[in-house]
Amino acid sequence: MVSETHLVTAGTPMATFPDNFLWGGAIAANQVEGSFDKDGKGLSTSDMLPKGILNPHQSREERTPGIKDLAIDFYNRYPEDIALFKEMGFNCLRLSIAWTRIFPKGDEDTPNEAGLAYYQKIFDELAKHDITPFVTLSHYEMPYALTETYGGWADRRLIGFFERYARTVFDAYKDKVKLWLTFNEINMSLHAPFTGVGLPEDAAEAEIYQAIHHQLVASARAVRLCHEIVPNARIGNMLLGAINYPYTCNPDDVIAAMNENNKWLFFGDVQTRGRYPGYMLRYFRDNGIEIQMEEGDLEELADASVDFISFSYYASGCASADPKQKEVGNIVDSVPNPYLAKSQWGWLIDPKGLRILLNFLYDRYQKPLFVVENGLGARDEVTVNGEIFDDYRISYLNDHLVQAREATLDGVELMGFTSWGPIDLVANSTAQMSKRYGYIYVDRHDDGTGTLERKRKKSFHWYKQVIATNGASLKT
Repeated sequence: MVSETHLVTAGTPMATFPDNFLWGGAIAANQVEGSFDKDGKGLSTSDMLPKGILNPHQSREERTPGIKDLAIDFYNRYPEDIALFKEMGFNCLRLSIAWTRIFPKGDEDTPNEAGLAYYQKIFDELAKHDITPFVTLSHYEMPYALTETYGGWADRRLIGFFERYARTVFDAYKDKVKLWLTFNEINMSLHAPFTGVGLPEDAAEAEIYQAIHHQLVASARAVRLCHEIVPNARIGNMLLGAINYPYTCNPDDVIAAMNENNKWLFFGDVQTRGRYPGYMLRYFRDNGIEIQMEEGDLEELADASVDFISFSYYASGCASADPKQKEVGNIVDSVPNPYLAKSQWGWLIDPKGLRILLNFLYDRYQKPLFVVENGLGARDEVTVNGEIFDDYRISYLNDHLVQAREATLDGVELMGFTSWGPIDLVANSTAQMSKRYGYIYVDRHDDGTGTLERKRKKSFHWYKQVIATNGASLKT
């Protein structure tokens, strides 16, 4: 006899998200804070990207200011911005801690107390507004001194430095933060090694994978530490969800798509299943890559499965066995999909791809999922009346949220949705302000001019309604 709890019944599909759904937005310290030289902060790898802060060999007097010097001044304006997030109805804000505010050079024995105090104030402000902090330990940023002194994550000693950093912030914020992530889009190290693991952009593939191994071990240690220090917290990983479809039904294209997907699923497999998958071991053999491990590494990976899988999703791609089909996209090359439109920056717009990806990941891992980045970068125009009518952004997000809701009806356990850039911020790799994602407009421009005034866009009021109705106001 089947119990009632196992009966499948037909009925009206749920038009909303789960009752405990986390709604909000996602920001990164290096793209919003500014104040790069305040309160003892050290220079990060993000500061050294083109149009970042300064050339490390220049003196302070000689340096050319970069747009990230100030970013959008969240460092000082966070109470105003958090109040705007609350006005929209956020119950969650994904943000990152700048490693360089806690350990300016990365290898110090003791932390920078001013940096610890700053994030205490942030978390207190979020608590005042009943917004759950969701914290990333390393979001495209690490102390630049670690690349100069040790060669980045190529050096195994960085595992210990990151472990010290993680322990420090877990101890400091264990009563305030119960949701954590280790590394932002950890699989992007394959495509942007300086951003991901502090290696030169022309580093050999074997060097990159060795650095990735060290980072995976560091991530596992952070998971273990979090479970020990904050036992009522949950900690996850974060992937760039770069799902690829076969370009055709030719089996060669299907295998090409499988291989492209395995390149990023490898990270999820290690962080969830705790071991190097067979397809990756074959890839290493076929390409003459030998990962140097120390005794205990595999045991550490096996003993530190993440509590949930989080990911960014902006676009899908196609894979073909024909190398001539590829074109450069958002850092990752893929084959254009003739059935999809593109954004102003050439990214394929594929809302149904989000539902496909959610089902794909949930089937693979059977762990809760969290969409921690999704949004549309576009050029916004301010009318003579000071208004911003960003219907294109509303359409993009509406369609993606509808598909996320469909995935919950498919049985996917979805924890929440934090759209990327709820307030306009500086692009990490290109230092642009003109590529705007926010519901909140910031009066700052690519040349660094502007008043930093905040304005509510049309999408601000739209997202507020979506949150207030828990998704029921979405248009299908």
